[in-house]
Amino acid sequence: MQKDTERSYLTAAWVWVIGFALFRLIYSGQFLLVPDETNYWQWSRHFALGYHDQAPMLAWAIRLSTMFFGHTEIAVRLPSVLAITVASVYLLLLTGRHFDAKTVWHTALLSQAILEFNVGGLLATPDGLQAAAWAGASYHVARGYENHRWSQWLFGGIWFGLGILSKYTMVLFLPGAYIFGLISEAHRKRLASIRPYAGLVLGFIMFFPVIVWNAQHHWNSVRHVAYLGGANEGFSLHIKYFAEFLGSQAGLVSPLIFILGLWAWYLAVQRRFRNEHWIYSYLFYTSFTMFAFFTLLSFHTRVYGNWPGAGYLTASILVATFFARRSEQVPPKSLMGWGRKLWPWAMGTAYLFTGLLMLQAVWPVLPIPLKLDRIAKEIKGWDRLGAEAGQMRDRMPRPDRTFLFGLRYQIASELAFYVPGQPETVSINRWKRPNVYDYWWEDKDLIGWDAVGVTYRPDSHRIQLNQIFDRVDPPVRLDIYRNNVFQGKKTAGAPVKSYWLYRAYGFKGGLRWLPPNRSDIRKY
Repeated sequence: MQKDTERSYLTAAWVWVIGFALFRLIYSGQFLLVPDETNYWQWSRHFALGYHDQAPMLAWAIRLSTMFFGHTEIAVRLPSVLAITVASVYLLLLTGRHFDAKTVWHTALLSQAILEFNVGGLLATPDGLQAAAWAGASYHVARGYENHRWSQWLFGGIWFGLGILSKYTMVLFLPGAYIFGLISEAHRKRLASIRPYAGLVLGFIMFFPVIVWNAQHHWNSVRHVAYLGGANEGFSLHIKYFAEFLGSQAGLVSPLIFILGLWAWYLAVQRRFRNEHWIYSYLFYTSFTMFAFFTLLSFHTRVYGNWPGAGYLTASILVATFFARRSEQVPPKSLMGWGRKLWPWAMGTAYLFTGLLMLQAVWPVLPIPLKLDRIAKEIKGWDRLGAEAGQMRDRMPRPDRTFLFGLRYQIASELAFYVPGQPETVSINRWKRPNVYDYWWEDKDLIGWDAVGVTYRPDSHRIQLNQIFDRVDPPVRLDIYRNNVFQGKKTAGAPVKSYWLYRAYGFKGGLRWLPPNRSDIRKY
């Protein structure tokens, strides 16, 4: 009877994960690509060993996917859908190796509820690929510490290599995994062997093409990441960034699960000092280290909410272990007791919150104020903008010598995907910041051409455009409205966003970014 029960829990866990994978695959084709997704898709059309803003794995994966399935929303997002599924599978394998079948089921239940994991498993961003690598490395390195087999250390190294090829923050996996080995008396001797370091070297060999690309391009990725980390700023502390960071974590993980995660880390430390099973300590160091690093960084500079996301993977096992299991008798008013009371509420609110936001992306049902409706701002209207820009280009005097541009890479990339025929487009970076378009276009390629461009503002942008074109016509405004799911027509009132389309003639040069000062770390 017990074996049947365990089998039922395991079956339910696998069905739940596979079911969500199929759902994401279908759902991924139901809404337009957001700007970052079209940007990474653009990268895939310009194959390189590295890119200015980020590691190259996502661009490589999108290129492979679109080669087989075409340039569609589903094909662009397919690598992320598959990656988060791989991450979920590894979580089940790691949980099942050290805990009972019921905990495996609760880990599956929790992992599919978290908004950040669903976003990473849907949108074509590096987060989903890094999640697969983090989970894979966590599993195989744990096996390496456990049985010290060559295969486990090498597989751990391969996943680490895939991780840093996906997102540079994968490097934060190393200190957590290494610190665990140092403090664990039972596993410290593993670090005296060559095997874990062979896996590490293998991972860095996989990353070598990115190093070559950076060496050939003035170490631009390194300087870009340093800039994002606040290296261009004088040392200072900002409580506002710390508060903003904690708020973003609570929102992306869901508030109650975030609270349980903090409790779980605390309980894991307690078990470490009581010398209980080593897996609690291992899960702590392969999750909390990521969170701690970005928490400290948030006192200096703004930290994007998704940056520590991979660390929550192994943390989710701790949460399911401490608060969903009923095999241990604990005082009801203890920290664990209160956490177990909170568990069903945490799960319910997480699924509700995630479900509503996913529903809102396709069928807007929430009365969100226009200024706060980030979903509509990110998703709505790109296909209509592409159609309008394409028609305007075709009506230009020299359509064969007319290029499409945005003053931001986001708009340029959306135009590339949604203008009929998916043409090459240009981002004019002169007044914004350097990005990958600086590697694809030079002034000499377009001198004398006409252009159709899109901006968010009419006045200041027209002044800027007159600096680099002989003549610029007054812009045409395009308003985008939210659709009312209940009425089946455009909602009356103000638009959710507006675009300004320009006709410009006689490009004089001025595509590339101009550093605002000599001390800017991005300058080369």
